[in-house]
Amino acid sequence: MGYRTILVEKTQAIATVTLNRPEARNALDLTMREELTAAFRDLNADEAVRVVILTGAGGHFCAGGDVKAMRQRLTAADGRIRVQKMNEMVMEIVNFQHPVIAMVEGFAVGAGCNLALACDLIIASDRAQFGEVFAKVGLIPDAGGTHFLPRRVGLAKAKELVFSAEVIGAVEAERIGLINRAVPSADLRAVTDDLARKIAEGPPRVLGMAKQLLNRSLETDLGRALELEAFGQGMALEGEEHREGVAAFFEKRPPRFTGQER
Repeated sequence: MGYRTILVEKTQAIATVTLNRPEARNALDLTMREELTAAFRDLNADEAVRVVILTGAGGHFCAGGDVKAMRQRLTAADGRIRVQKMNEMVMEIVNFQHPVIAMVEGFAVGAGCNLALACDLIIASDRAQFGEVFAKVGLIPDAGGTHFLPRRVGLAKAKELVFSAEVIGAVEAERIGLINRAVPSADLRAVTDDLARKIAEGPPRVLGMAKQLLNRSLETDLGRALELEAFGQGMALEGEEHREGVAAFFEKRPPRFTGQER
């Protein structure tokens, strides 16, 4: 499928989705929202893909919503439609069956910050900047920000970032738990690729189940979590990935997880 605002590349089990509106710092216009939704839906159906890297072209990840489009006066109904397109995009990323890594350079602000937060892991250049800047244009956080942010940094810090609309650097973002790692800009691609390869070499079905359980964890009490673990582990124990992992352990070799069940 051809896209106007994004690029999709596949290298073995790793797919890279690149936001490709560098002239607008990859701002999320309606077309990009729809294309990201479609791309993740298509990749989810591709059995060869085990990891997705989400990044931006032109030295920035994503500057949020398209401010130029905001100059047009919108009704509440129009606004809901725009946000619903964002919501569809976010849900495709969160529910993607395999891990998604945000590789962030430059700005990840507003909806761009929350797009990164929708991913499972965030690796950022030490030159990256993050911010919930919605208040500066008289808006509330969207793209899942009110859900993801407090779960990453705690409620009090989330309120501070939203109320102040402060933009923080990657080192500070790592310190407060907003991102997983801040690395030198020159090493960003190599570090992200190395992490993606390690994940891609793992057992895809098992990691997919683990992702689902972890995503549910903050809304699930201990009893229910234990039930879900028992159910999932039962499926894993009779699966080919477990058999291969045990065989590799005793044969003293790296496991070869094919992702296929016999």
